Amino acid sequence: MKKINVLLSTFFGYGYLTKIPGTLTSAVTAVFIYIAYEILGYTDLKFSIIFFILLFLYSFYAVKDSESEFKNKDPRQIVIDEVLGQSMPLILLLYLNQTDRISISIEIYYILSFVFFRFFDILKPFPVSYFDKNHKNYFGIIMDDIMAGLYSMILIYLISLKF
Repeated sequence: MKKINVLLSTFFGYGYLTKIPGTLTSAVTAVFIYIAYEILGYTDLKFSIIFFILLFLYSFYAVKDSESEFKNKDPRQIVIDEVLGQSMPLILLLYLNQTDRISISIEIYYILSFVFFRFFDILKPFPVSYFDKNHKNYFGIIMDDIMAGLYSMILIYLISLKF
């Protein structure tokens, strides 16, 4: 079971690929979701939300189980948190698109979602920084990216109101 959890925590090995695994994984997540939603036409919002929630909940166990495989308390190889955080504004895009609240090119929203998420994940404004500094475990690893994803969602939503 530990091997499966390490595989999930590293997003099938993406966490090992570069010196910037978080950025790579966020980009890959955005591309995968873009292909699913925009090219393949997968538009089941309920399933997307349920899948996200199940992945979110299971990730706590997977990351906790995987932590012992790495040397530090927030190993850069663990990137499932980036998948979760990056997915949040992209699921919002699916909703906004279905409710005709997208008035500029959808590709711009995807790029903005990626940029906003990475911005908040790297700079760590409060409460992102709170989880990063005060929870040096599986909970902090996941929750700081969830907060960065939440900030990204807010900005994407505000942009959808403006344009």
